[in-house]
Amino acid sequence: MQFTAEQIASMVGGTVEGDPKTVVSTVSKIEEGHQGSISFLSNPKYTHYIYTTGASIVLVSREFTPEQPVTATLIRVDDPYATVAMLMQMAARMMNPDIKGIEPNVAIADGVEIDESSYVGSFAYISKGARIGRNVKIYPRCFVGSNAVIGDNTVLYPGVTVYHHCKIGENCILHAGVVIGADGFGFAPVDGHYNKIPQLGNVVVGNNVEIGANTCVDRATMGSTVIEDGVKLDNLIQIAHNCHVGADTVMASQVGVAGSAKIGSHCMIGGQVGFAGHIKVGNGVQVGAQSGIPRDIPDGKVLMGYPAVDAGQFARQAAAIARLPEMMKTISALQKKIAELEKK
Repeated sequence: MQFTAEQIASMVGGTVEGDPKTVVSTVSKIEEGHQGSISFLSNPKYTHYIYTTGASIVLVSREFTPEQPVTATLIRVDDPYATVAMLMQMAARMMNPDIKGIEPNVAIADGVEIDESSYVGSFAYISKGARIGRNVKIYPRCFVGSNAVIGDNTVLYPGVTVYHHCKIGENCILHAGVVIGADGFGFAPVDGHYNKIPQLGNVVVGNNVEIGANTCVDRATMGSTVIEDGVKLDNLIQIAHNCHVGADTVMASQVGVAGSAKIGSHCMIGGQVGFAGHIKVGNGVQVGAQSGIPRDIPDGKVLMGYPAVDAGQFARQAAAIARLPEMMKTISALQKKIAELEKK
């Protein structure tokens, strides 16, 4: 597939600066740009690459002012990063033709509702009473439990497991190995042993949610574990029973959220962050990688560390720790001088 700068600009509402007939057929990072590719500049740290990139077209902001000559054709847009994401989505749709129908060796139990526009791959199993919406893609080796609901335009990649009575919204993407609705970690100590507490709730996933490979969202003990609309979860994340993740919150890989924790909307959570159970994290909170959150956090906080503190305070603590060896030498020298003075 080939597109001219003029065609791309018309698709994204941009303005061409350079040759409108410049042709591209692929996408590249600006530092790895080559002839026939389109790239973008959104991070100021990469500005110097625009003067040396081999990319034929570069998306830039409308405010960008070059300080040197630029050989690439520019397309000025409001948000280069969002624009290249939109172009890549369009390309993905073109490269992946729509598939429909039921492949061989699929097992579909009695009472399943499945729209004829949907696709089910070989060796998938759809349990009794499940409801599958329009244009759903269920790839091979998936399991959908009894009375589960999969909303319109949702994609379950190979090996996804959706347990009984769980609900997945519309326009969701569940990557390979995702498990929705496995039992929460609930055990009661009795006479030195642990008796299992039945997990009788479910998981409710909203619309436009994306869940990365091998991430697990446990079913509630009672009620529902809830993932609200627009949430994006990376690979290898654990969301425990009865948790609630607010709309448009994003979490990087290996985050762990303990039972009954409530995470607000529009939060940004770095990799390997751990949340204690039964806490409430406000809206718009940002947490740096590998931080520990043991208590409630109000709206809008930016935190880092273990246990997490204000990001500015953490930076000062880190700077002080780096000076500890020098400070210890100073303290030792002062102790010697004090001892000498005391002898005199």
